[in-house]
This record gives sequence, structure tokens and C-alpha cells, in this order.
Amino acid sequence: MLQVARLAPNLLQEASSPVAEYLLSQFNDDGGAADRAGQSDLYYTVFALEGLIALQQEFPPGVRGYLEGLGDGDGLGLVHLCCLARCWAALKQTPPDLAERLVSQINERWNRDSVYHGFLAWGALQDLGHASEPVFLSDALSPTSLQNAVRTTPTTAAAVTLLRHLQSPVPPDAVPWLLARAHPDGGFSATEDAPMPDLLSTATALHALSGQKASLARLKEPTLDFIDTLWTGKAFCGTWADDEPDCEYTYYALLAMGHLSLA
Repeated sequence: MLQVARLAPNLLQEASSPVAEYLLSQFNDDGGAADRAGQSDLYYTVFALEGLIALQQEFPPGVRGYLEGLGDGDGLGLVHLCCLARCWAALKQTPPDLAERLVSQINERWNRDSVYHGFLAWGALQDLGHASEPVFLSDALSPTSLQNAVRTTPTTAAAVTLLRHLQSPVPPDAVPWLLARAHPDGGFSATEDAPMPDLLSTATALHALSGQKASLARLKEPTLDFIDTLWTGKAFCGTWADDEPDCEYTYYALLAMGHLSLA
């Protein structure tokens, strides 16, 4: 994902600078990036760091100290544990002994019946230099399980992306289902009956569809128009019903634009 997000400045052009300034402004004195309440949070720190990497910006001082203060993530849930691994990977400075402890904890906390957990854990283990194997996954990724599950665009996109990386067959209806979530006014909706599109669904759908070599040409202009409606002049909001930008949705805007720059 990060490799593609690096292409976003091709479309952002002069807007790249205010986005970088916004991401830098989200870091607190302790070195972590702020959530919507202003508190440092690993989840938002990941998106802030990867957004800065995509824009080829230096990290602010203090990030390493913030991560060191969290130790080996003991007590964290899987989501934040994977965020800790991704943050260290962004710094390219993960101590080897810490990497081993993180791998062990991720494997302990990973719910093999959850596609979302599988996607997060696989990515984190990749970042730590420990590629996961298909044997670690339950039948949650089988075609039957995916077709019978309650579908959302982000989880379907995660399953398609993970199956591609594991060189496993993707259910034949997955790509058409994702394409059908394209909203008439641009962007992608999370479900069949969602009232409006959102940036998370848009970015993850584009990433999965690109991985399956689906053409994005007809979606490019309406999707760019949708993303533009979420632009505040410095960052991006998540939906038309949201007027507060954050690091997460700003990163998803970068990822989406990176894919659209290739369409």
C-alpha cells in the first residue's frame, strides 16, 4: 500500500505541502500522533508516519522515544500491537529482540476466524520480516465462508488482497461485488445499502481491484471528484457527513490517489 501511496503527489501537486504540514502538526510532544480527542494513539501514529513517507518527508523528533515507551506491546490488543510493529517498520529501526517478541504476541492474539485479523497480522509479520504462511489461516478465507459472511467493502477488499499475497484463488464474484460498490457520485460505499461513499471503502476497494488487474479508468474522474469534496485545504475528511480531518483518512486519500494516478 505504501509504495502506491507514494504516487499520490502526482495528483496532489502543490497540495502536497499543506498535507505534509498537517500530518506533522498531529504529533504531540511525546512523539505520538493524535487521535480525534488529541491524545497520542498508535493507530493514528501509523497513518501519520506512512503519510509522511508517501510525501517523502522527515519524521518529527520523539517518535522513537514514544515507541520505546510502549515496550513490546504487552497488554495491547491485536490492532494496536500490529500498529506498533508497523510504526517500528516505518522507522526501519526495529530491534531484533523486539521483533521476535512482537511476532510471538501477534501470533498469540490473532483470531484465525477473522479476515480483518488475518489481514492485519499478515501485514505486521511481513513488516517484521516473518512472512506468514497459509497454514496460519482458518477457513475464514475459503470461498464459501466469504460468500456467506456479512460483506463490507473493507473486509472484502482485505480478503481479496490477502488471498492474492498468499497466491490463493479469489472467489469469482469478489471483483464484481467490489465494482458494484462504486457510488454514482464517486467513491465506494461500505455496503450495498450504505447512504454515502467513504474514503476507507474507496481506498481499500481501489487497492484490491488494482491487485486483481481490474480497470479503474471509468472510475478515475468521479472518484477524484469525490476525494476533492473531502478536501479541507490541508487534509481530508472521511465522508460527506464528517467535517473533521484526521491522519487515517488523509492517508487513505493518498492511497486512493496513488492508485488513480495509474488508471
